Amino acid sequence: MIREWTRTTASGFLMLTVFLVLYALSGFGLYRAVRGQDSMVAIFWTFVFAATVVASRGFLVVNPNEGLVMQLFGAYRGTSRTPGLRWANPFYTKRRISLRVRNFESQRLKVNDTDGNPIEIAAVVVWRVVDSAEACFEVDDFENYVKVQSEAAVRNLATRYPYDAHEERHVSLRGSTAEVAKDLKHEIQERLAKAGVEVIEARISHLAYASEIASAMLRRQQAGAIIAARQKIVEGAVGMVEMALDLLSRSTQVKLDEERKAAMVSNLLVVLCADREAQPVVNTGTLYRRSGGRAQGVPSPRRSRRAGGVSTLGERRPAQPERADRVRAAPGPSGGGPLEGAEGARVRAPRVGGK
Repeated sequence: MIREWTRTTASGFLMLTVFLVLYALSGFGLYRAVRGQDSMVAIFWTFVFAATVVASRGFLVVNPNEGLVMQLFGAYRGTSRTPGLRWANPFYTKRRISLRVRNFESQRLKVNDTDGNPIEIAAVVVWRVVDSAEACFEVDDFENYVKVQSEAAVRNLATRYPYDAHEERHVSLRGSTAEVAKDLKHEIQERLAKAGVEVIEARISHLAYASEIASAMLRRQQAGAIIAARQKIVEGAVGMVEMALDLLSRSTQVKLDEERKAAMVSNLLVVLCADREAQPVVNTGTLYRRSGGRAQGVPSPRRSRRAGGVSTLGERRPAQPERADRVRAAPGPSGGGPLEGAEGARVRAPRVGGK
């Protein structure tokens, strides 16, 4: 493997001065030799002039953030990175390599994620050349190499992660952008290291479901989001109910039996988990019958007369038998209801024997 090493080059301005002096001397000497008809001297100054012309081809200009890879008859002779006007061996062949930061955006690739769902994905890769020798001699065309290997890394990345995950601990393409970008950068760097390329940043620029399943996956995504939200609501509601029961159990002012606790838990869960605002109902009556200004533990007649019913105190009471002197009102002539009073009203039956 060929590694880059720096080639020291001479200052171009200094060599320009030397060549101007050589041009002047060779021209003057050739003129004197021709006038003096001295053939050997004329040949010497002609050779000096020709050598100066050939050596003048060694001038080169190096731009900032640019490397000049030099070869002599196929052998690597180093890279010049010193900017400005420089001079090197005129027989060197030179190839310019830009060391500036570049970016590349891949095409929209259609791949399947880890769940098998077809998605469209694209990425932006920011890179630069750090080893000009590897970029020139290790790969054929390093720019095309970066393009192909980046798209291959994006395809491989998409198959390792799901498009979306509702649980926070799972990594997904849509929800874990930082982790996915870090993984993508690492994978592209491994592929491009042999080409002397450094990956500065790699991020997903486009991510969407494929058009043939976009509508179906959108509904699935909405349903999953609703389920996840409901789970959070239920968890929070259960915690609030547990806190309320714990606070009431510590209180010495309020004592609740098990049935009332169950009723309170049911009411609180309905209020906290409902998707609409609860409408409060104010009880203006009383749960107890008052006698002499003091409440007695007897339920109201309306609720205690239910056959096999449960009183408001949470205690089951036996069914009350019907009195013999009370019967239900007979239906009217049309069979559409009672003769008098409201529906379900009771009337007193006549006494037998005139008593």
